[in-house]
Amino acid sequence: MSTLSATSAGREFLVFGRLEMAASTEAPEPWYLALLGFAEHFRTSSPPKIRLCVHCLQAVFQFKPPPRVEARTHLQLGSVLYRHTKNSELAQTHLEKAISQFDDVKFEAASILSEFYCQQNLVDSAKPVLRKAIQISQQTPYWHCRLLFQLAQLHALEKDLVSACDLLGVGAEYARVMGSEYTRVLFLLSKGMLLLMERKLSEVHPLLTLCGTIVENWQGNPIQKESLRVFFLVLHVTHYLDAGQVKSVKPCLKQLQQCIQTISTLHDDEILPTNPAALFHWLPKEHMCVLVYLVTVMHSMQAGYLEKAQKYTDKALMQLEKLKMLDNSPILSMFQVILLEHIIMCRLVTGHKATALQEISQVCQLCQQSPRLFTNHAAQLHTLLGLYCISVNCMDNAEAQFTAALQMTTHQELWTFIVTNLASVYIREGNRHQELYSLLERINPDHNFPVSSHCLRAAAFYIRGLLSFFQGRYNEAKRFLRETLKMSNAEDLNRLTACSLVLLGHIFFVLGNHRESNNMVVPAMQLASKIPDMSVQLWSSALLKDLNKACGNTMDAHEAAQMHQNFSQQLLQDHIAACSLPEHNLISWTDGLPPVQLQPQNGPTTSLASLL
Repeated sequence: MSTLSATSAGREFLVFGRLEMAASTEAPEPWYLALLGFAEHFRTSSPPKIRLCVHCLQAVFQFKPPPRVEARTHLQLGSVLYRHTKNSELAQTHLEKAISQFDDVKFEAASILSEFYCQQNLVDSAKPVLRKAIQISQQTPYWHCRLLFQLAQLHALEKDLVSACDLLGVGAEYARVMGSEYTRVLFLLSKGMLLLMERKLSEVHPLLTLCGTIVENWQGNPIQKESLRVFFLVLHVTHYLDAGQVKSVKPCLKQLQQCIQTISTLHDDEILPTNPAALFHWLPKEHMCVLVYLVTVMHSMQAGYLEKAQKYTDKALMQLEKLKMLDNSPILSMFQVILLEHIIMCRLVTGHKATALQEISQVCQLCQQSPRLFTNHAAQLHTLLGLYCISVNCMDNAEAQFTAALQMTTHQELWTFIVTNLASVYIREGNRHQELYSLLERINPDHNFPVSSHCLRAAAFYIRGLLSFFQGRYNEAKRFLRETLKMSNAEDLNRLTACSLVLLGHIFFVLGNHRESNNMVVPAMQLASKIPDMSVQLWSSALLKDLNKACGNTMDAHEAAQMHQNFSQQLLQDHIAACSLPEHNLISWTDGLPPVQLQPQNGPTTSLASLL
């Protein structure tokens, strides 16, 4: 998530607010005030009358204004044309003319011009503009810090995290010299976020420790202090979740939730900081609330509290809809996509495939509106489609989706997650031994596991246990599954625990140890009902039916059979509904942008054999 683009909290320029008149020691001419007033009126009309706004600004040049007014008018015209029209050539011309000798114009012009170049995919043109502005802005603290954030953001988007970290380090030291501990921590936490992305944990830990000390000792604006704590705690929580440490993160997550509650009770202070280097904030309060909902959903999904994940997703999406009516910031769309990605996985587990498929289509639509969003989430999108394909037993399509996803990601945790699920596909197909063993070598939990994630390593043990079960090597399977159970119990990974218990129960049933099988299956069913995990409930009820029948418990066997029948009917109805949706055709999409229009299927074309 993008936290580098720290937003101005102080004097608002055209890029964020109203059209301002050029700074001057003399009183502005009446004609200038009138034209600027009309331009602002047309710009803020509902709907905006951009053509009339542009005409008013262009009329300023007819009066042969002073150089400072001329430069600011070029800036205002360039910005309006860039943000509200498709006349990019004229916007560029005005923005380039706006870079003058006047400090109150040239730095803002450089900032918007570089943003314009990036939108036109001219990143190599944007960088020198920012570098030059940074070099000459050291006597203007606000703009120097803002331009450093902007260039760091640009390098981060290009995956050049080393250059981005270097710039953020420069910014942190500059803010320290300027006496702004607040902005220093903003730079340091942004750097910490990138170091976490690079997995440079030896550098992250001392940096976060330093930030924690500075924040706790800093006596400043309460909202600024709490927002720094939210940023700090979000990094801690996401670090734990990336490591699959669902239980260990709970105290930190609780602190984060308390912190956001504190912020929501504080009133925005209209008194701006006196230090120009401190005129920034990380995120608006409303965005921070959505972010805390988001990390709570991430935690709930990993832990297997899927009803809680649903509850917080609903709250977050409702808040997002309200915010997007007022602010079309890209970060809101990113939050929305990440929330949907997590709730889609929950739906697939709880047996709501049709809803999950419609939400996958919603993610496709959001990604179509933003090339950058699609670039960053294409691998996740194909992974979700792969998981959906498994749920409807379309194994060839699942393999194709996971293969496409692997080609699109360099993120080690996501890569490991995809490989683990692809291995499960090969195990189910039963005839892909060479490909399967090649994958398993790359995610060997006993030797050189590719990531530090506790959760993914536990899942890798489960996959090994599943393969050994299908191969009839039951003692080996038990060893792997007991390792999964040990790791799952250590971090409250409820879904992995339920899956391991029911598979162990199945193994003991095959071996004729009915008592031990019952000791595994009953808690598996209880846990699966709590999650709720429809597939594990189906599996457990089938096993309980056979187990009770073998033990002569006729009534219990009948009850388990009825449960199994109910689960089967629910899954079958949902299966038919999902496969009948036009969005089901997405399972064939593996390349390029997602298809815009989808044609309905002539009914379901898949089998429920793997579920029943």
